[in-house]
Amino acid sequence: ILTVATGIEEHDSYALNFLEATKRIKARFPHMKVSGGVSNISFSFRGNNVVREAMHAAFLYHAIAAGLDMGIVNAGQLAVYEEIPKDLLALVEDVLLNRRRDATERLIAFAESVKKTGKAEVVADAWRAGTVEERLSHSLVKGIVDFIDADVEEARKKYGAPLAVIEGPLMAGMNVVGDLFGAGKMFLPQVVKSARVMKKAVAYLQPFLEAEKRAGAPSSKNVVLLATVKGDVHDIGKNIVGVVLQCNGYEVVDLGVMVAADRILKAAKERGAGIVGLSGLITPSLDEMAHVAREMEREGFTVPLLIGGATTSPVHTAVRIAPAYGAPVVHVLDASRAVGVVSGLLGAEAASFADANRKKQELLVAEHEKRSAKPLVPLGAARARKPRFDWPGIEIPVPSFTGARLLGDVPLSDLVPFIDWSPFFHAWELRGRYPKILEDPVLGEKARELFTDAKALLDRIVKDRLLTARGVYGFFPAQADGDDIRLYSDAERKRPLATLYTLRQQMEKPEGQPLEALADFVAPQESGRTDFVGVFAVTAGLGVDALCRAFEKEHDDYSSILVKALADRLAEAFAEMLHQRARRDWGYGRSESLTSEDLLKERYRGIRPAPGYPACPDHTEKRTLFSLLDVEKNAAISLTENCAMTPASSVSGFYFSHPEAHYFGVGRLGRDQVADYASRKGWRLEEAERWLAPNLGYEPKKTTTAEAPLAAASERGTGGAT
Repeated sequence: ILTVATGIEEHDSYALNFLEATKRIKARFPHMKVSGGVSNISFSFRGNNVVREAMHAAFLYHAIAAGLDMGIVNAGQLAVYEEIPKDLLALVEDVLLNRRRDATERLIAFAESVKKTGKAEVVADAWRAGTVEERLSHSLVKGIVDFIDADVEEARKKYGAPLAVIEGPLMAGMNVVGDLFGAGKMFLPQVVKSARVMKKAVAYLQPFLEAEKRAGAPSSKNVVLLATVKGDVHDIGKNIVGVVLQCNGYEVVDLGVMVAADRILKAAKERGAGIVGLSGLITPSLDEMAHVAREMEREGFTVPLLIGGATTSPVHTAVRIAPAYGAPVVHVLDASRAVGVVSGLLGAEAASFADANRKKQELLVAEHEKRSAKPLVPLGAARARKPRFDWPGIEIPVPSFTGARLLGDVPLSDLVPFIDWSPFFHAWELRGRYPKILEDPVLGEKARELFTDAKALLDRIVKDRLLTARGVYGFFPAQADGDDIRLYSDAERKRPLATLYTLRQQMEKPEGQPLEALADFVAPQESGRTDFVGVFAVTAGLGVDALCRAFEKEHDDYSSILVKALADRLAEAFAEMLHQRARRDWGYGRSESLTSEDLLKERYRGIRPAPGYPACPDHTEKRTLFSLLDVEKNAAISLTENCAMTPASSVSGFYFSHPEAHYFGVGRLGRDQVADYASRKGWRLEEAERWLAPNLGYEPKKTTTAEAPLAAASERGTGGAT
């Protein structure tokens, strides 16, 4: 699509020609797809976003009607067609459709008049002059709460009933939000801001609704019940999914975190839920989800079941959860997919949607079985292929202290320089690396807006000490005993303290590559040398719940989710800062001179693997960690029955100093190693299989429903990050 309004007469018909060409192509070749580079059309007005955004939106409006399938455009520079001021729209369409000989001159004159005022001032004047329906829609789309009470009150008087306002202009506005989000023209942070406006509007109307004793909720078939399963405390993703669904007209019942199966089933019955959604972050939650599915089957439920969370996957859902429940079980990758899944399951084509999901899961199961059929290296042979180190020639650093050391109420300002911002944007489904994402041609504007909001809230949190950061770390004499690590309270190794149990890779590797376990990076007993292992636990989540409740009381989900996302970043920053301190305390890091980029890319000696993550998939190792450091007393972090840390914005793990230590994944495990591991830990085989379920390279013996929650109350752990 070539640039119009250049002052050259031959260019005046470029937009119109593209529209006509699209129509002809579609008429002659109906199965052809047409795309165009939309942003180029407004290049004559670069620097004037008011005009450019209006041109993009107006052109897309006409191009889509002509048959355009895809437009390449900065979604951050895209107005809503219905909200373009009428005078500007007329000028823009005169140019695009070549309706007047003086169209270019008239649009240039307008552009000059608004260049100095800027978008906010011009648009504010325009949209406040619209009807109450237009103003409510604009507030919802743009996330503006400033005028919502006054506009809702005006609408209430006009429509005569509060429910009519909800079902009329408010839902119409949210439908626009849902359509724009589904079309990729709005991004997640904007949608959450829209939800904030909607909640404030409904909150204003609530007293009137109660006075009339009328329910303003959608019908029961549109109720979606969400819960983070028992033993898990992570809910950012679930909260975002709930907001997105609310923006699309669904009533969302969020039961919160650590919700047992019986409570989920009871609430689903009482609220007439049309769909149940389960969320979780830690790997034990996968087994808990399967347990909920079995219970729903036992109770005769027929509503679809949604599965989501960081450790979930389409394959695990198909292999472990879907077979336990007769109704559709669908994995939801992220919030942007939730609406499509829910509308598919509750819509007119629900049967075909469920059938397509079932067929896809059958393929996933077949592929999984094919992969699982690949033989694993027997445990004895895997141990024979452990990495070999010249232990007599390796310098083993000695820490400046042994035992635990407390870090109480660490200033948040000390943590801010260590923040890795990239995962923050990922949490909001803005994919890209910081700081490049701020200049991204598509995501940049919204990323900058989100970053500005986050920095403002972070500054307030730091300045007013709204959150508290505490931690504890320590070093202990250690020696490897096979795949176990023995810890001692003294360097002479006369007083055993604890044992850390590690797992070894059994998946075949190319010849010459070792099969590793974390114990390999600690001096073995046969070397006669004393090594050391570090342990840590930190949190930046003390105060998060109270702060989130304050925002939620004001119907501000956007700020509540921001708090949780920032607390997570601060906890990870705390872990990074403390690892740097630990390396210096250990001696080998005293000469480090690292940049922020060096820290983010881990250009330093040593690793800090966390229980529950690829190199150490057993979450229950956190129990030993917590005991060693008395974490609950020293850092106010506790463990749930399924080994999740609370507060959720917490990190824990181990320190290894070996110069060749690196991160790796244990991968699939054979029955021989799982049985050996159970024996070393004093477990029954079934207990080990439960905790290592995502890593099993074989099908364990089937358990009955009564046996399913086996050992659920006996183990717990922490969601650390590496």
